[in-house]
Formats: sequence, C-alpha cells, structure tokens
Amino acid sequence: MRRLVRRPFLFAAVVLVLGAGGGAGAFVATRHANATEAGSAGGSPPVPPLRLLGSTPASGAQDVPFEDPITVSFDVPILDPSNQPALSPPVTGTWSLQDVNTLQFVPSVSLPPGANETITIPGGPKGVTGTNGSHLLADVSIPFTVAPMSTLRTQQLLAELGYLPLTFTPASSSSAGSSGPGDEAGSFAWKWSTFPAALTSLWSEGQPNAITTGAVMAFESQHGLGTDGDAGPHVWQALLSAAAAHQNDSDPNYDWVDVSTSIPESVTVWRNGAAVYSTPANTGIEGATTALGTWPVYVRYTSTTMSGTNPDGSHYDDPGVPWVSYFHGGDALHGFIRSSYGSPQSLGCVEMPPANAAVVYPLTPLGTLVTVQ
Repeated sequence: MRRLVRRPFLFAAVVLVLGAGGGAGAFVATRHANATEAGSAGGSPPVPPLRLLGSTPASGAQDVPFEDPITVSFDVPILDPSNQPALSPPVTGTWSLQDVNTLQFVPSVSLPPGANETITIPGGPKGVTGTNGSHLLADVSIPFTVAPMSTLRTQQLLAELGYLPLTFTPASSSSAGSSGPGDEAGSFAWKWSTFPAALTSLWSEGQPNAITTGAVMAFESQHGLGTDGDAGPHVWQALLSAAAAHQNDSDPNYDWVDVSTSIPESVTVWRNGAAVYSTPANTGIEGATTALGTWPVYVRYTSTTMSGTNPDGSHYDDPGVPWVSYFHGGDALHGFIRSSYGSPQSLGCVEMPPANAAVVYPLTPLGTLVTVQ
C-alpha cells in the first residue's frame, strides 16, 4: 500500500517539471549565469575594487612644504610599473613604489610656491592597478595648496637678480646662487650708502615695503607679467626660473624720485645713490593737494589726455600732456606749461616744464619709487 501511494506522487513531480516547460529551463539558465558571475571556472570570488587608504598631503591641505614628497596608499599591493597619478599643474618629478602599497612622487624641483595643485589618481582598467588585478572604480582627485614663498625669500631673490638697491650675501658659500624657494641665512647691504634716509628708511627686511613693491613691479615689467607689484605664485615661479638661469635685471641702475613740497617746490632724481637731475615743480593746490608718501610708477605715457573735475566743480580736459608717469591714483609726474614753477598750482599732479619732464621721463621706468615729502 505504501508503494502505491508514492507512485502518483512521483508522477506528479515529473508532470510539474515537464509542465513548467520553458520556465523550468529559464530557471536552470539563471542559476548557471549566477554561478558564472560569482566566480571564475575555479569558483574564485570576484575581485573587489581597489581602495585609496590615504595620501600625503591630505585632500584640501594648505601650506604644504615645497620639498615634501607626495604619497598615495592603497589597500592592496600595487603593480610596478602601473599607470601613475598626475599633478596639475604639472611638476617635474618621479613616481615610484615607496612600499608595496604606496606610490611616492619625489619632485625634481620644488613644488611651486603658492600653487593650487591637484593629484589625480586614474581609475578603471587603465588606471592604477593592484597586484590582484583590482582598480579604482573612478578617478580620484586630491587638491592641496603649496606654501607661499616668504617676503624674505622674495627680497633675497630680487636682490640677487639686481632689482633692489641692496645686495644679499648668503651666510654659506655653498648656498650662493641657490634658486630654491626656502629662506636662506644671510645679510643685506645697501649698494649705495649715499641714498638719503627718505629712501633707506623705507626698507624693512622680511616685511612688505615700498622698496620691495617697486622691485617686484620692475621684475614683472621685464618678464611680461602684470605690473601690480603683488608677489604671488606667478611672480614666485618667474623669480625662481630667473634665479636658476642667472637672468639678472637688464637695467642695473636704481632710480628714485624725490618730490619736495617745500617752497620752492622741486623734483630731484637720484640714480645709484647720487642726485643726477633737479627741476622746479608744482604740486597740488588746496582742495586737490598731492598726497605725501612713497609709491611706485605704475603706468607711463609719452603723451596723454588728462580730464577731471576742478575743486569748484567745473571740468577740465587737457589733451597732449607730455612725459607722464603715474605713481599714485591720478597723481603723476608730467610736463605742463605754466607761467611759473615752484609752488602749488596743479590738481594733485607733479608738474614740471615740458623740456625738464622730458629729461625725467626716461629715469622713471615702471616700479620707480616717487617720494612726496
């Protein structure tokens, strides 16, 4: 009786399988596909993606030292050679394995001071590859900012290249002529001790000052950079390149313009520590006085139109003003015809007889300091 009961059950099971038809075949095919995806012919599990464990510098790091190597570490050993990370903007150097899990970049030159750099680690099959065949799922970007070059080092390089009225002598002869961005031990000295205190008192080692600003502008002018006097990443890179190439100032003379508001008012041009030319001049009248202080010449014209508003509200428009060197806002050294010179008559500019202004003009290249006192 028990065998008779089981026969119908077996028959029903067979009917169920056969009755399922294509559905049963699909089920078997699905199981086979899943088994294929789950591993290789040997039944190995799939390779997990490569993971980045960390980097030096970390993402978003600020003031990264110039000479620091760059490292990126992964969760498994890395093939060597492997497709390498890249720096943007590019920096010359070499990637290599620091240890089995870590790639290291050693720059052949210092990292560019003040630059915003990004490490890009390539992902996917053409990217960094683990010894197990794993890859990052996608590219990974690590931005960081390199430390700025100090004011002191900027001054040292400007002095070595001849843009300052001072020399810089490194404390160690082995570092003489160094073109790196790091501060050097050493000392500054005036090239000409005969410059008056009105100029020399402006100098401050390691601190921003008008003498440094003027020298930066002179450097920018010679190297095709915007002459704003602001030493930033582009200026630092150009300074380092010029120092490495021993590309000194093409004009070895150092000029300074001293404007005296004492009656009779005058302009005296100093070159290399000596007064080389003096002329009567006019400064601004009451209500439009010429500001006292020191500023660098920032734009020049052999001839231009000057226009504006007089203190009484009326307007002026003077075309053909000759030999113009702007140094502070709308204040400029220039030629202007007056019946007399030596007293306040202008609207803030420093006026000179046109023929005398023609002598002064070549002595006032961009960056030349003008002191009004």
